[in-house]
Amino acid sequence: MDLDPFEPVGITAQTMRFIDVFLLHCLLSDSPSDTPAEIAALARNQHRTAARGREAGLRLERDGAEVTLVEWAEELLDGCAPLATALDEALGTTLHEAAVDAARDALTQPHTLPSARVLDTMTRQHGGSFIEFGRARSADTKSRLTSQPFSEAQALHFAGLARASVAEQAAIEAADTVPFEAYRQAYLDISRLGGLGSTC
Repeated sequence: MDLDPFEPVGITAQTMRFIDVFLLHCLLSDSPSDTPAEIAALARNQHRTAARGREAGLRLERDGAEVTLVEWAEELLDGCAPLATALDEALGTTLHEAAVDAARDALTQPHTLPSARVLDTMTRQHGGSFIEFGRARSADTKSRLTSQPFSEAQALHFAGLARASVAEQAAIEAADTVPFEAYRQAYLDISRLGGLGSTC
């Protein structure tokens, strides 16, 4: 995922609900341990999607075979649908199902995706310049956010939270028992991959 440049906070509530459903799907789906071959395939898939994700019929690697990005996405959405329904039943809403439906609609209407909107806006309003597009979106976001009311009480509240956060960080760092370099080496040790699971 990336930030949505058309949203002042970078993401919509609907997208957040979809992520909730998707993460539950990842949690509840069977997933064997990662292998070096799968990790390499995932890296290739990520590169293909980032570089050519808008290409019709783009194919990705899965379990030694190929599947189109859209086919794989449809399968994931099919798996997400019952979870969205269960969440909505538990919360008394229809918002999670709507989020999954919107994701499904986006598969058949890619012109509605943020990437398409970025390209269209760049072309129509900024002479094809991504830099000019970014400047304009930044200025708009700043204007929209700074126009929101922000009371002195809110400022004091957030200043207090910042002080508490710095104090908590200092306490965590003071309690460290392993030197950072030793932690870093252990964290990057390739042998850790043997016990890692989810590929979702």
